[in-house]
Amino acid sequence: MSSLTKKSGWLRRVTAVAILGIGFTACGGSDDASDSAEEAANEEEAAPAEEEAAPTGDPIKVMTVTTLNANGPTYENIKIAAEIAADHINSNGGINGRPLEVIVCDEQFDPAIAATCARDAVEEGVVSVVGSFTYFAEAIVPVIAESDITWFGACCPISPSELTSPYSFNIGNQPMYAVGMVRKAVEDGCESINAVIVEGADAIFQPPMENAIEAYGREFNDVMIIPNAAPDYSAEVAQATTGVDCMVIVLSEGPFLTWNTAMQQSGTDVQQYGPQGNLNNISAVGAEEITDGNIISGMYPDISTAPWDDYRAALEKNNIDQEANDFNSLGGLGTWAAYIGFAQIASTIEGEVTAASFFEAASNTTNLDLGGMVPNIDFTQEWTDGLDGYSRLFNRNVVYSQLSNGEVVPIDNEFFDVGDLAMGIAPE
Repeated sequence: MSSLTKKSGWLRRVTAVAILGIGFTACGGSDDASDSAEEAANEEEAAPAEEEAAPTGDPIKVMTVTTLNANGPTYENIKIAAEIAADHINSNGGINGRPLEVIVCDEQFDPAIAATCARDAVEEGVVSVVGSFTYFAEAIVPVIAESDITWFGACCPISPSELTSPYSFNIGNQPMYAVGMVRKAVEDGCESINAVIVEGADAIFQPPMENAIEAYGREFNDVMIIPNAAPDYSAEVAQATTGVDCMVIVLSEGPFLTWNTAMQQSGTDVQQYGPQGNLNNISAVGAEEITDGNIISGMYPDISTAPWDDYRAALEKNNIDQEANDFNSLGGLGTWAAYIGFAQIASTIEGEVTAASFFEAASNTTNLDLGGMVPNIDFTQEWTDGLDGYSRLFNRNVVYSQLSNGEVVPIDNEFFDVGDLAMGIAPE
């Protein structure tokens, strides 16, 4: 990564206290009433939500950490998702009647600033760091843990502390989506498969991917480690598409656009399997024909499905430009899910909601039900018999979508547990 653009005001505070008058539910939506009596009953049930009192008292502070100003990938969608989630929670009474305050910390793709975010979280007295993504969580998690502050609901845990610290409560499950690609490719009948992994990601992704292919009694035709920011991937595409009918690819959105451009120019018919939020409508632009039917392996169902009714409504209510940022992504979906999960657990606490009381409540949560955003999660059951160093992956499920004429379309909402496959255990 080249030099970073550092700006003053890296710490942003957003307090959301607006009243929406919509029901606080992880899975909204309504069914057609069969008669007027049922309609009246539904209206009567909905009335209290519209009269929800505004939260009062000292705010419950949380922080979200991500990259906003950097000479590289940035995640404005995470910031926005955190803000509108807090707005949604506060509009429905807050947490036990108290407002939720969000502090967004921009670590600017700099580990030193990430460490400053951690210290600031302690100084601000935040209850938890919620729904964050950073490559520098190792500079944050050990620091906040000393003050009982949790790292809650990360979409994409990649650092040792995120994957092993008792203060880390992951909802997402990186690198399981890559294992899910292997599963789907094999079960779709791919006879010869190449693995393509961006450099720097191979350490975390390659071992479970190779375990998965070996579980089927197979091996990759080739494992290619490619540069992260090449101006042209024509040579790599030519190598990756030779002698195979399918590829499983770990690559971020921007490079995937360059990759797909080279795919379109090559005219290949090799089927691709890629990650949610990266192989998508943005990276398929100009390559709609060649990517048609490509499979997307993800952690969360598509944004168009019922579990995200409130999320979509919040984006629309706040007039969010959904063309400028991808909210149907690991960061966007994961941050919303993290905030809904945080509110759900915090609301069970009797007495003060503090870092210590939330840590205790989260540690004793046996059934976090997010209405289908992910399978129900039991935070009391570590993955101690799983991959070494991944004990805090509580959710090991994947779900699939596909590209159709350049647009992401859900295949279904069925979750598949690939934990055993990641360890090299063949599916039954």
